Amino acid sequence: MNPSEQNKNDAWIVRVLGKEYGPVDLDELLEWKREGRLIRENEIREPGSERWIPAGELPELFGDEKVAAEMPTVSFVRPQTLGTLLTRTWQIYRERFGQFLLLSALVFIPSLCAQLSSAAVSAGSELDLRTALAGLFNFCMLAATFIAWPIYVGGLQILTSEAAQGNTVPFSQIVSRALNYWGRVAVLCLLVYGAFFLLLVLAFAILVMVAGGSSNPGVIIVALLLLLFQMWLFGRVFINVLFWQQPAVLEDVGVLDSLRRSREIARSRRELPWWQRPVWRGVILSSLWCLCAIALTIGSEWSTVSAYYHTVTTMSDPQAIIQSMTAAAKPTTLSIWPVALGALQTILRPLLGISFVLLYLDLRGTPNNQSSAR
Repeated sequence: MNPSEQNKNDAWIVRVLGKEYGPVDLDELLEWKREGRLIRENEIREPGSERWIPAGELPELFGDEKVAAEMPTVSFVRPQTLGTLLTRTWQIYRERFGQFLLLSALVFIPSLCAQLSSAAVSAGSELDLRTALAGLFNFCMLAATFIAWPIYVGGLQILTSEAAQGNTVPFSQIVSRALNYWGRVAVLCLLVYGAFFLLLVLAFAILVMVAGGSSNPGVIIVALLLLLFQMWLFGRVFINVLFWQQPAVLEDVGVLDSLRRSREIARSRRELPWWQRPVWRGVILSSLWCLCAIALTIGSEWSTVSAYYHTVTTMSDPQAIIQSMTAAAKPTTLSIWPVALGALQTILRPLLGISFVLLYLDLRGTPNNQSSAR
């Protein structure tokens, strides 16, 4: 049955990211559709009814469109320029700085405590009660960091989406809502970050292979081929998981659906110029953040990086390489300079998350709260 046959008043309420807009009539819904603020996946219902349906099921709105079964369900409407996106990112970060700082503190404080504990453990020459307690405390802080990270990821999505729509939400409510997605985000973190970790281990193994068999041309050729394959695999994984956080929280979909939606978003809108496609915008945003992170850490980590390079280029025994690099990575004393740079990096990290949420909202054509709500 036509969903509008029983709707005598020709009025509808629209729900986007948990927010309701309306009631509005069909003419205004058609105007929203033309402006890109209403897409097929947005839910609508009649006033007085609790039954939500996709807007795409309303023939008066989308009856004249044919959708291919295999096409992504992502709408890309009037993409913002990259400069506008970065400007809006900074504006939201500045306006809600206190709440972003509190979110960052959830993961930074346990991490800092773990660094302090690690320095205390490494300073001990033998196992005693002090080093045992420091090790236990270090483990607890690392566990607290792992527990807090999904809250940070979910809270960042929620806070940015609310700020983009002009809504002010208490920090306690942001954390409470983020906790609802904790299990899903935690599993996705293990899958996504675990995949990148394994790829890094593979790259390290290839470097050790090259160092250990530097006099054998066959080993070098095999290592180079493996390195090329590893780079290709890294790129494929990176593209497929570029937008995993937004569907998991803002669309409230499961683990597998979040990964599927991430892949769809990244590969959508291939008819646009390459610099306007979601995947390249995501790559540019990620690259800008990587350059910023490298600039903040290269000074304090330069001695360790130099030791790694010297080890790989001068040693040929793989076991000796691993032992030397492990020894170089162990902190002997805790320096204020790396801690300060780490704190600055943590404070600025939300900028990357904000930019991705704004890019996602731009892809979805989310209605502006101030101009659409009644």
